[in-house]
Amino acid sequence: MRIGLIGAGRIGAFHASTLSALGSVTSLVVTDAFPAAASAVAERYAAEQVADAATLLASRPDAVVIASSTPTHLDLLRAAVAAGIPTFCEKPVSENPSAATDLVELVARSGVPVQVGFPRRFDPAFVAAKAALDDGSLGWLTTVRSTTMDPAPPPAAYVAGSGGIFRDCAIHDFDAVRWVTGREVVEVYAVGDPRGDAMFGAADDVSTASTLLTFDDGTVGVVSNTRYNGEGYDVRLELHGSAGSVAAGLDEGLPMRSADPSVGFPHGPAHSFFMDRFAEAFRIELGTFVDVAAGRSESPCTVRDGLEASWVAEAATLSLREHRPVRLSELRP
Repeated sequence: MRIGLIGAGRIGAFHASTLSALGSVTSLVVTDAFPAAASAVAERYAAEQVADAATLLASRPDAVVIASSTPTHLDLLRAAVAAGIPTFCEKPVSENPSAATDLVELVARSGVPVQVGFPRRFDPAFVAAKAALDDGSLGWLTTVRSTTMDPAPPPAAYVAGSGGIFRDCAIHDFDAVRWVTGREVVEVYAVGDPRGDAMFGAADDVSTASTLLTFDDGTVGVVSNTRYNGEGYDVRLELHGSAGSVAAGLDEGLPMRSADPSVGFPHGPAHSFFMDRFAEAFRIELGTFVDVAAGRSESPCTVRDGLEASWVAEAATLSLREHRPVRLSELRP
């Protein structure tokens, strides 16, 4: 299978590595707004380099992976669907979900398979946690907690263009809790603080945030995020039920130590970046997409899923700004 890759930055280069290791992928064709980035990926993975996304789509690859900057996602996704090319699109589908309200119907009418990039859905521990909830062994769910803590902030230029911590970071948690519970978020209350580097205040962003979610069945969700977790990269999912509790992310790389000196776990080394924490999840995710593109399976993360996570992020952003609970029904057109 010949796969097109639009975007050869940090995540694009990582996807190139993952794709090139899949047996069903025979070749890659790559492009980037910065030709030097595309050249580096092309050289490393023996890929074909083309001038731009239009040229790549016109070359009719069997499938395309969109890993370019966030503002380009929606137009590129529309173009790929119009060309009839199965598409994997990194989150978010759109900077503003209001601009993509027609997208679910458009994709459905086209029949073109589209998968949105949320790798936690493919992490073996997250999958096992969901299975424990689905098989009833946890009883009814009282609380779901999702945590993403980065070891250090991204560069200032990245923060300025990220759309804020909820749209860039917490959106993975919002998708994870929606996916694992099978429920929809109806109300959001978010708080945050910009302490640390002045770039967060300059970007009207925060470096640490917590979001309280209310689901349509009354379940409570808690999402915690920070850009400053000196111990390492910490991503966990906790499901607390009436009959039992389970957690994903309590492995030997957990970047946390017990205050009880008699507890030796975890033994480390601590996870230092999302690429090592979720290496297996990314491999399964893109392997799944290849199957989706080949018609062997349905998309496990649809455009609608991607937009729902974005609506929660929008609600959290507004809640933080206005210091009040926000119902998602306030935002939808």
